[in-house]
Amino acid sequence: MIALIAPAPRIRLACLLLLALVLSGCGVNTIPTEEERAKAAWSEVLNQYQRRSDLIPNLVETVKGYAQQEKDVLTSVVEARAKATSVRVDASTITDPAQFKQFQDSQAQLSGALGRLIAIAEAYPDLKSNQNFLALQSQIEGTENRIAVARRDYIEAVRVYNTELRTFPGALWAATLYRAARPMETFTISEQQMQVPKVKFN
Repeated sequence: MIALIAPAPRIRLACLLLLALVLSGCGVNTIPTEEERAKAAWSEVLNQYQRRSDLIPNLVETVKGYAQQEKDVLTSVVEARAKATSVRVDASTITDPAQFKQFQDSQAQLSGALGRLIAIAEAYPDLKSNQNFLALQSQIEGTENRIAVARRDYIEAVRVYNTELRTFPGALWAATLYRAARPMETFTISEQQMQVPKVKFN
């Protein structure tokens, strides 16, 4: 009788090992893997926005030296930067639509103000030729390109993660093992940005 009971734990152990092997090949780890990839991509987006934010005070000071009469534009840039940096951003931002929209709107407002600040240079030839301004303008433009790349990578990572949550077998794992997993938000373009600019020839 004792000899018949002894194999039972071995059979259970063998079944558990077999189950672990089957599960490892069925995408049970895909959701956390893609979630971490999306979070890393989000961190890179934040990194590039922070880089841009760090460059703005120097740019504002340089423009101020040449174009003090442009107080409204300078003030709008400083205020937009303050608003963008005051928006609370953490890991929950990418799964909370309202928080994500607030972040996106504040960054879009800063982009608009920054664009107006750069455009000022056209009216001030001395500023336009200033080496410090040119270097800062180049760094801002490079950062804007990096932001675009970081956003593209984040959008793709979120697409893969959200798709995994909605398709088989990911939906099965999301309903059982990863109930806390929520779809992540992605960047959108406002109606205003989608309008075709009007070109007028005088």
